[in-house]
Amino acid sequence: MLPHTLDAPYQPCKNRGMTISSDPNVNEAAPSMASAPKPVRTACVYCGSSRGTDPHYARVTTELGHAFAANGIRLVYGGGRVGLMGVVADAVMEAGGEVTGIIPEHIHERELQHTGLTELMVVDTMHTRKRLMADRSQAFVVLPGGFGTLDECFEIITWKQLDLHDAPVMFLNVDGFWDKLLDMVNHQTQSGFVSETNRQRMFTLVDSVEEVVAGIMALGEQAASGTGPDIR
Repeated sequence: MLPHTLDAPYQPCKNRGMTISSDPNVNEAAPSMASAPKPVRTACVYCGSSRGTDPHYARVTTELGHAFAANGIRLVYGGGRVGLMGVVADAVMEAGGEVTGIIPEHIHERELQHTGLTELMVVDTMHTRKRLMADRSQAFVVLPGGFGTLDECFEIITWKQLDLHDAPVMFLNVDGFWDKLLDMVNHQTQSGFVSETNRQRMFTLVDSVEEVVAGIMALGEQAASGTGPDIR
């Protein structure tokens, strides 16, 4: 079971255009979301609020967004309009896909929210934002980013280590961006702080958008057969 899950059922927005959640339960932790089935093929993307120094990061991010839309994968992300966050949302929307953005009030007040999404949820805290992003996602994709990206992805990896979910976590290793991170995890394993089993199970590094999409599309097939990841 994902920690602090949400009672209110997820209702995909059929018409594009921003909607802001007014559900009072959004900002309250609840024990179970058993009555809130997720649509098949919904993926959370963690990425930078900057574009980075290499234009290739944005190009690959755009490619990912277009691929999500083309394959009917709904994007869940942090709701921002800047950096790679804005790039991936723009790419999904311009290609006819659907995007749910979840943004905390203190960032919304700085007018950094994306105003052209299928759905925009404004929530009270960063904790609520991360909880809802997890609750509404079946897979997690990590693009290049900074401290915030690491915070988000390692929290979801930790939840997986604690058997709170069994969803795939994929790092898209654009131009070897995540190689040093893998070196660090290998060092942790060699030093006895991460088990070899967990090193192999917690996440995967992939080199292409095609691999990301294939991994997410496989979830739909598994869900149809009743063998999908355990996200309670």
